[in-house]
Amino acid sequence: MKNLYKKYEIIFFLLIYFVLFFQAILNKDSIIALISAFCGITYTILAGKGIPVCYPIGATGSAFYAYLSFAGNLWGNLILYLFYYIPMQILGFFNWNKNLKSDKYEIIKVKLKTKERFWLFCSAFLLSLCVIAILYHLKDNSPVIDGLTTVFSVLGMYLTVRRCIEQWFVWIGVNVLSLIMWLNIALDGAKVYSTVFMWFVYSILAIYFCFSWHKEMKEKL
Repeated sequence: MKNLYKKYEIIFFLLIYFVLFFQAILNKDSIIALISAFCGITYTILAGKGIPVCYPIGATGSAFYAYLSFAGNLWGNLILYLFYYIPMQILGFFNWNKNLKSDKYEIIKVKLKTKERFWLFCSAFLLSLCVIAILYHLKDNSPVIDGLTTVFSVLGMYLTVRRCIEQWFVWIGVNVLSLIMWLNIALDGAKVYSTVFMWFVYSILAIYFCFSWHKEMKEKL
């Protein structure tokens, strides 16, 4: 802990948990949403530090989030979390454990080549258009945002398992869009405030870890 986390990070992360539980009690939030948010935030904090144990926690959070997606008629997110995230998190756990630094329990971080980065992002955008059309047909509650977040989350998870810094750029976009989507659901009366808070925290953490990984990798050049 002392080697991986700075004092201000520990204080910030503890504050996040305090606000999460406080607002859940204040808003009489769904216990499912609270558990999903707790696991998801913990997963992101550990993943941001490159610690493989993040994956079992992430898989647990994904299972609860899949239930919330089912209840909210978000079919794209349901399929994504149930049939992609959970299997990929199992794969990620083993892949990260095979690529650890020699001096500590933390992964070696990498960066994509420019050509690969271009084709991956272009392919994800084109596939998003197809998914959005399908979700419109299925009468999804938020087809455009659900479609974009579903496809780019697939890309984000793929990059995460590969230990690529580009994952954080993807997660920033996905998290902001997901925040908007769940905020609309909460405004419609659903007790999912913890989920809204979770996506807000995800957005902040993605920005923070993007700069953190960039700084670490730049120092090694």
